[in-house]
Amino acid sequence: MTTGRSHPPATGPARPAGTLPRLLSYLKPYAPRLALAVLAMALYAAASALTLGLFSPFVQIMSAPRDAVVTTAPPGAAQPSPALGAAPSGLAGDAQRALMSNAKWGSLDRWPTVLRRPLEGFLFGGTPLEALGRLCLLLLAAFLVKNVFDYLQSFLMISIEQGVVRDLRNQLVRHLHSQSLAFFHGERVGILASRIVNDVQLVRGALAAGISNIIKESLLLMGSLFWVFWVSWKLALVSLLILPPVIGVVVWIGGQMRRRSSRMQERMADLQAVLHETLANIRVVKSFHAEEWEAGRFARENDRFFHAFLRLRRLGEAASPITEYAMIVVFAGVLWYGGQLIFVDQSLAPQNFFVFVVALLSMMSPLKKLSGVNSTLQEGLAAGDRIFRLLDARAEIADRPGALPVTAFKDAMRFENVAFSYATGEPVLEGLSLTLARGETVALVGPSGAGKSTIADLLPRFYDPTGGRITLDGQDLRDLKLAGLRPLFGIVPQETILFHDTVARNIAYGRDDVPQAEIEAAARAANAHEFIARLPQGYDTPIGERGVKLSGGERQRVAMARAVLKDPAILILDEATSSLDSASEAQVQAAIESLRAGRTALIIAHRLSTVQRADRILVIERGRIVEEGRHAELLARGGLYAHLHGLQFQVED
Repeated sequence: MTTGRSHPPATGPARPAGTLPRLLSYLKPYAPRLALAVLAMALYAAASALTLGLFSPFVQIMSAPRDAVVTTAPPGAAQPSPALGAAPSGLAGDAQRALMSNAKWGSLDRWPTVLRRPLEGFLFGGTPLEALGRLCLLLLAAFLVKNVFDYLQSFLMISIEQGVVRDLRNQLVRHLHSQSLAFFHGERVGILASRIVNDVQLVRGALAAGISNIIKESLLLMGSLFWVFWVSWKLALVSLLILPPVIGVVVWIGGQMRRRSSRMQERMADLQAVLHETLANIRVVKSFHAEEWEAGRFARENDRFFHAFLRLRRLGEAASPITEYAMIVVFAGVLWYGGQLIFVDQSLAPQNFFVFVVALLSMMSPLKKLSGVNSTLQEGLAAGDRIFRLLDARAEIADRPGALPVTAFKDAMRFENVAFSYATGEPVLEGLSLTLARGETVALVGPSGAGKSTIADLLPRFYDPTGGRITLDGQDLRDLKLAGLRPLFGIVPQETILFHDTVARNIAYGRDDVPQAEIEAAARAANAHEFIARLPQGYDTPIGERGVKLSGGERQRVAMARAVLKDPAILILDEATSSLDSASEAQVQAAIESLRAGRTALIIAHRLSTVQRADRILVIERGRIVEEGRHAELLARGGLYAHLHGLQFQVED
């Protein structure tokens, strides 16, 4: 069994340049919220930078003499003296006396002037113990501000990215619903679901990485870099020598990640498609006792995904350790060179070097996260490429510019020399002409593959003819709006599709707040009310996936009730009784007779007993009408209809 992939045709409008700008365009509705988030990130980074600078006064406070007492006595008054034998802890003689005789005994010489003076007065206007208490208060305030703004930016960014995910998924689903039936014939449902669920989730990660992490971590990095350069530009230059090659390695890893991520997501889509097919067709699986075979097929796809994922992560996980080791190399070099500046050149104060080291170490976390952002971003961009290929797929059946509204079905629908072929190129219809008059019941019969269902699909414009035209009251269907055309039809297909919901909601499908009386009236018209009333919860009974809790005849009658509630002008019954037993067929046949009264009806049937009361019977063979007439007339001619009738009733006898 082949494993298909979703490759929508590249026949849509020209794509905007670049996947990332196109993804970022989804942020426009959230611009005010994004601006608030960026402001919160900036304040968070500023508070973080302030906490880094506070390491300098902390070192000075802890290095002050243990018995130092600062007073504010008037000039000339006696000042307290240190206790005999007190260790100066780095300050001795004249330096200690200067400390003891000044109101401010510490310095923030490397701080910006706008902050230096008020903070020096606040911190160093008392004893070291008092200064330590004030420093603790300042740290508490700084970390409170930092964490409040960290929470705000995180919450705002989560609401933005989830809003974009919601919008993108809504757009994808709406776009898929706008596609023609031919589009879905070439796609696997599991792969389309993977695009909507998995790929959009990866895009969410890319948006979070591309905005929240990049902006936040870059601002934190800038705060650390400020202190690094402010304290010593020489040390800063030495530490930054290693960055260009590291950035080059990270960029190269990102390019490889994007390609590998695309392959990994294809494997995930295949895995999801196999799982969906197996579960959707579990009856067939069990009837062929193919559980182990299907489990093996899933295991093979799962193994392919496993290896693709490992290849992706093997490369992605290298970015963070490379960045971290590069920072350690820088740190070791800075320690050695800083020692030269302190002990040999004596051009750098120890407390400032301590701030430099702390600021340099604080760069490690943002750099690691930024290096990881690249891999996440590349995964999201690869997912974005696949999403936009799907969004750029042009619907083959769509309204023409200036399409006309449809008000009603007044006269007739006509096939005028219609030809049609599917993608395989084999002709299905050739030069077909027929008229379906208002109020008339027309039956189509003929061998399998003759083109009967294709005729029914062309009426509501599920497909367009490849030759000739189809008209509604003289207007080409291609010149009419689909929103007005398709509500004219009520279709009951051979394979009844019901939803995992209640009976009532299946009958009222596509409409909200339908009165219960209307639902029951539709069920009575479809000869379904009696069996529905016997269900455990009546019309509120859930019927399971695809209506599995109902019999075939019951499912058909619920589908007919759904068509009746729509109150269509034209009713299409496509093999509505072909899979039913005689008892169920009789019940459905009675429902058909009730439904077609007062309506235009097109009935497609293999069982000729279903079409005997039709106003006209068209016999289709190889895409052409070979016989036309009423039941008795066609039998009397002894042609194909009579032959099919004889074969069918001979088999039934």
